[in-house]
Amino acid sequence: MDRSIKKRKNPKNSGPVQKQRAADYVFHAVNISVFLLFTLLCFFPFYYLFINTISNNDLVAKGSIVFVPRGVHFGNYLALGSVNSFFYAIVVTVSRTVAGTLLMVLVSSFAGYIFTQRKMWKRKFWYRFVIIPMYFSAGLIPWYTNMLSLGLTNNYFAYILPGLAVPFNIILVKTYIEAIPPDIEESARIDGAGTLTLFFRVVGPLTLPILATITIFGAVGHWNSFQDSLILMNNPKLFTLQHRLYTYLQQSTDLTAGMGQRPGSDIGKLNQTVIKYTIAMVSIIPIVLVYPFMQRYFIKGIMMGAVKG
Repeated sequence: MDRSIKKRKNPKNSGPVQKQRAADYVFHAVNISVFLLFTLLCFFPFYYLFINTISNNDLVAKGSIVFVPRGVHFGNYLALGSVNSFFYAIVVTVSRTVAGTLLMVLVSSFAGYIFTQRKMWKRKFWYRFVIIPMYFSAGLIPWYTNMLSLGLTNNYFAYILPGLAVPFNIILVKTYIEAIPPDIEESARIDGAGTLTLFFRVVGPLTLPILATITIFGAVGHWNSFQDSLILMNNPKLFTLQHRLYTYLQQSTDLTAGMGQRPGSDIGKLNQTVIKYTIAMVSIIPIVLVYPFMQRYFIKGIMMGAVKG
């Protein structure tokens, strides 16, 4: 017993262990360094955009701002917000993102749950019927004609109604629910729970990861929506933020004149480069702020809901 203890304490026998620990330290150091470098590479474009929107506009136009902001001010954001109809664009985009995402999650998740019920009449037929739009589309002109016949041109509900049931999200929810042990639902049915009770009180809390996943999909889609506003809307008060910003960017010369230097301000004249950077930051900031809080649910949900049974 004493000899074995001595052998363990013998420095000669600890050589391979020390080498292994040293190799582990080197591996972790290299691994962390690579991921830190990758993180910086991903973060730098956002940082570069931001410092150029708050720096002196003349220096930005010359390309002098790279790592450190100079002549810091927030006049570009204030000037952009003072342009006509910009407030309406913010209200329309935020409201359609919140309402459209919530209603989409409710409808798509409930549809996915219904398609897991084997007692549903012609379940396979209706499921295949719903996912057909994922693979086939009539095209832009038939889509516009359909929206026109439904009275959804120059109508705020054109932003909400067409996106209530998303086939891809229905597939994700259906696949995720099918992975939940059926005994949970059966025991609730024995206790007298109906379909709505099962969905909201039993299945719903168990599907939070996949619901968070489709929430991100829906929120990003609504926030970045551009084509429906461009084609269907003629009323400037119904333009989305992306449509309005696109219009500003296309008319950057007029915008520069309209957003020129204010009295008593040391902000240089706005230019097209500054406008582009400011527009980009206004477009991406909300999603960048929301995504970190949903990331852990997003990864878990997309991994568990992506395996089709």
